[in-house]
Amino acid sequence: MAIENVRAHRVSSGLTVFGVVIGVVVVVVVASILTGMRRNVVQSVEERGTHTIFAFHLTRGPRLGPGDRAEYRRKPLRPEDGEAIREQASAVLDVANEAWVWPPDRTLRYGRAKYARAILKGVSGNYPAVTTVALREGRFFSDSDDHHRRDVLVIGTDVADALFPHKASISGSEVLFVGRPFTVVGVLEKRKGQVMGGENEEDSAVFLPYRTARKISPQTSEWLLLLIRARSGQRAAALDQAEEILRRRRGLRSNQPSNFDLATSDRIIQQFDSITAAIGLVAIAISSVSLVVGGVGVMNIMLVSVTERTQEIGVRKAIGARRRDIVRQFLFEAIALTFSGGVIGVLLAVLISRILLFVLPGLPAEVPLWAVAAGLIVSVGVGLAFGVWPAKRAAALDPVEALRYE
Repeated sequence: MAIENVRAHRVSSGLTVFGVVIGVVVVVVVASILTGMRRNVVQSVEERGTHTIFAFHLTRGPRLGPGDRAEYRRKPLRPEDGEAIREQASAVLDVANEAWVWPPDRTLRYGRAKYARAILKGVSGNYPAVTTVALREGRFFSDSDDHHRRDVLVIGTDVADALFPHKASISGSEVLFVGRPFTVVGVLEKRKGQVMGGENEEDSAVFLPYRTARKISPQTSEWLLLLIRARSGQRAAALDQAEEILRRRRGLRSNQPSNFDLATSDRIIQQFDSITAAIGLVAIAISSVSLVVGGVGVMNIMLVSVTERTQEIGVRKAIGARRRDIVRQFLFEAIALTFSGGVIGVLLAVLISRILLFVLPGLPAEVPLWAVAAGLIVSVGVGLAFGVWPAKRAAALDPVEALRYE
């Protein structure tokens, strides 16, 4: 009977639950984006290795609110800092350099083919030994290539497929980059674990020697990240030793805070979780407003329904319906209204997530089952909360007066 009543008033029911639909859409879409992003972050960190410590002069990871201006005046880390850690820290196995590269023109060209979406990084020759990168063909550049600033590249599979779609062997090929030829010496193995959308940061990466990167983009030295690989079972000791060495090299007193950041994979994930929790609270606050508006609409339409169906309620009571039967009837109608809004909201959220994934393949969006369940449960809860008063009002009607009502 509740479903039939909703179907009989499709337009008014649809307008009434519009707020519920918006609230559920906001929660599910935001949850899908945050879930996909977290999966991407966890995968990226695990690809670097759980034994790796990341050293950077700025605090890593996104943060809400204005940043500390003094932090951006910190002096960057230097390759010499990594060498000192490698030589002086007994718990450290090796240290590699990684820096972001921003040349004026990021496009790689081979004949008529070109690739402009590469993630450019300048790294040291021991980068594969510290991280988990693997090669499909060719070799990684050596310390000698780095020292002599040779124009060599190691490219990801997406870059290779775009530039050399029909070429069996890519190693040794020359591509045009920043106005001069670079030799491709190796191609990375495609990552098995893919983020949603089929893309992976490493698959679209282009690695070049760190000193070569500094030659074509001098500001590269201002964004140096040290990847510190700890010996097996000694990550905590390596973290303490690296911190002590960097503090000493940067001239910090014992009472001064560190002007650099050391992070492990666990800490990076925790930082990201704290950010997603804050964003989730904002999304919940926005959706709560929509849900309250939708709930008030449901309550109003149910009160109108009680008034319009006063004689029907009187007849039901006259033939033996109890108060709880009337309450249950109107509560079911309110729940049917809001639950239908929840179902529509979930379907719209899934559709929006798929559209975002199609339009922006690099944006991870994965609809979690818990968000779908939460959206449906909340929609039912709204119906219960805002349907109680109309249901009690209907149940409290006097059957004789209700039968006389015109």
